[in-house]
Amino acid sequence: MRRLPLALSLACLLSTTALAQTAAPPMKLNEAGYYAAPGAEVLVFSNWYDSLFSDAKISGVELVQRGVRTATNGDVRLSPTPGQWDPIGKLVDRKVDPKTGVVEATLEYAEHGFRYVIRSEPRGASVVVSIVIDKPLPKALEGKAGFNLEFLPSAYFRKTFMADGKAGVFPLYPASDMGPGDGRAEPLPLAQGKRLVLSPEDAGHRVTLTSATPIALYDGRNQAQNGWFVARGLLPSGQTGKVLEWTLTPQADAAWVRPPMIAHSQVGYAPSQTKTAVIELDAADKAKATARLLRISDAGAFTTALEAPVKPWGRYLRYNYGRFDFTSVKQPGAYVVEYGGTRSAPFRIGPDVYADAWHPTLDVYFPVAMDHMFVNEAYRVWHGEAHKDDALQAPVNHEHLDLYAQGPTTDTAFKPGEHIPGLNIGGWFDAGDFDIRTQTQYAVVRNMVETWETFRPTRDQTSVDDAARRVEMHIPDGKPDLVQQIRHGVLQLVAQHKAVGHATNGIVEPDVEQYTHLGDAVTKTDGIPGNKDDRWAFTSKSTALNYGSIAALAAASRALRGADDALADESLAIAKRVWDEEHTHAPNDFRHGNTTGGHLVDEEFDATVELLATTKDPKYAARIDAMWPEVERRFAFNARTAVQAIPFMPAAYKTRMEPAVRAWLAEDAKLATANPFGVFIGTAGWAGSGQVVEAGLTHAALRKAFPAIVPADGVYRALDYLFGTHPGSNLSLVSGVGTQSKEVAYGNNRADFSFIAGGVVPGVLIIKPDLPENKEDWPFLWGENEYVVNVASGYMLLALTADAIAQGQ
Repeated sequence: MRRLPLALSLACLLSTTALAQTAAPPMKLNEAGYYAAPGAEVLVFSNWYDSLFSDAKISGVELVQRGVRTATNGDVRLSPTPGQWDPIGKLVDRKVDPKTGVVEATLEYAEHGFRYVIRSEPRGASVVVSIVIDKPLPKALEGKAGFNLEFLPSAYFRKTFMADGKAGVFPLYPASDMGPGDGRAEPLPLAQGKRLVLSPEDAGHRVTLTSATPIALYDGRNQAQNGWFVARGLLPSGQTGKVLEWTLTPQADAAWVRPPMIAHSQVGYAPSQTKTAVIELDAADKAKATARLLRISDAGAFTTALEAPVKPWGRYLRYNYGRFDFTSVKQPGAYVVEYGGTRSAPFRIGPDVYADAWHPTLDVYFPVAMDHMFVNEAYRVWHGEAHKDDALQAPVNHEHLDLYAQGPTTDTAFKPGEHIPGLNIGGWFDAGDFDIRTQTQYAVVRNMVETWETFRPTRDQTSVDDAARRVEMHIPDGKPDLVQQIRHGVLQLVAQHKAVGHATNGIVEPDVEQYTHLGDAVTKTDGIPGNKDDRWAFTSKSTALNYGSIAALAAASRALRGADDALADESLAIAKRVWDEEHTHAPNDFRHGNTTGGHLVDEEFDATVELLATTKDPKYAARIDAMWPEVERRFAFNARTAVQAIPFMPAAYKTRMEPAVRAWLAEDAKLATANPFGVFIGTAGWAGSGQVVEAGLTHAALRKAFPAIVPADGVYRALDYLFGTHPGSNLSLVSGVGTQSKEVAYGNNRADFSFIAGGVVPGVLIIKPDLPENKEDWPFLWGENEYVVNVASGYMLLALTADAIAQGQ
């Protein structure tokens, strides 16, 4: 055996030791309340799931590596790979000791009388996580309760792991062994050991877990496509105090600095609009003084169109920001922004950049979303004629999944479980799932009617055959697609009133097994009415929901005039009758989740304005006048509808509105300066694209009525945000729109890691306290990636509005 000289051996040892020290800076508890080292962070219950849709993969002990969240849900769970609706401990309190660096979270499973503390403290480059209990594990939880830490599968695809030195490879597709479990099959471990290293070959994803007791590694995707890789250690029986301890070491790097991100519109800019790229910088990065706008020639040459200062904006969340203004460049063409060694994706400047931005939404997204139809695209069938067997009457006194519930009576002529005929027509799949949520349906119809009445887009790229219940995409049929979509939504709303006498809360799957269905919706049920697999109609009366429904019907009666006069007449007759009936009794105030209508004032105001616009009947104008004090107090939610009423009200109405408009503008200006992106960015569990769209549409409506005091920039700012000028990344949040856009999203094809062109995702979610996140490699996070039809319809209207402004119309 050849030996190195002693001096060389010592030099190698010292070099290795120095490298290890350099590569592993210590973990420290920062002011934001989480452990941080360069390139690695450990959050301990900075987030706890909000229970809205159960486990959202944002909770417990979490890992952030190189600026990307790669692990979550570090908590005591009752199975190796728990699913979305499985039990989870309730957070009782969280305590942070800045002096010692200790974080303690107390949780409990109250139904089992089991309370526990998850304690964490920094130890060198690691964080030590312990489970502490005062009483022994309840008998019912022995062999079930364990500490789980879930790792994002897409972060570890094509990577290896080692358990006590034995190597394995993370499976790209779930194919590990299953075994018997507690009422269901459970995955068997991929590996187990007292030292588990994930991705040893890649420091950016390397995590080392050590424990005195075995840690097992599982693949949760065997049970559900949205499952994660799970590291798990069982809690021992008959013990108290510290019953489990893990040492968690994500590989930090003292030299790591996150590359700059240039946030800009992937679609581009109209020559006349303000043009600003926002530079997002790691807190450890040194800001550069200038950026350049480069024009691209047809020969591939990049020439400087502008070099200008990057004006420091300051700190927002965890990053520093600067703003690069290139408004002065108006020449049409293709451009990139260059900041240091980073270049943006190419984008356009031109008067027509918004002209076709809405086409994928109307041509692709909405046809795919059409329920009760066979939808075909060339060689591809998107789905068959789904839900021909709609729907069974939901049971009474029942709280269901997805925020649906039925009250103490059916409020219909049907008994629980009885088939309600006539509901198997029209409507759109609500979101990434397949339910018909009435509140969403009527919002879509109203947005589409406003689009039609404002712009009259006669685009025809889709064939809709109602008799055959067949849709052919990219085949014109001589009818405006937008009017056909309006009609499709109205058919469902009218069907509800004809079937049960009022608007229903919606139609949804009868159980979790069917609700989680992925693939063609036609395979969810057998299509035969009256069988147990039929969807349920939730029918508790809600005055707010009734008003929302008839607002859409009154509006649609105008848009359908000349295209389907019989349906227009029927829609208006229902709207007038229901409005009159609702004013003969106290409101039906049944409320549950987000399926029973909006605020009563808002919904009645919408219905009354739409009826006034359709009929010009003075009784509706009188009611609007009487409601105004309440409406004004909620002006932010009613501004668009308030403007709609102006042509049909006395001149004093508009004068009365102006103070509310000015107050709204002042508040909007405050929100616009709270971050460098110029729009409100919320921190709730569902990201804020929808709020941004609504704010842009409110700007558009107020600008139309009050052009002297409302500028056009609010419309452009909203679209800039949607098209990439947002924190965390610069992808367009509208799939298929812009140079680089969302290509992995939570549509009904999410299991294929794909997208539906024209769909709008919620966007950037703020992982508390300070991480902006929108994952492009994992579709199953609904709060970031789920398409919803009402946002898409609002986006179309916003894009057409921006195009009109850009064209000077």
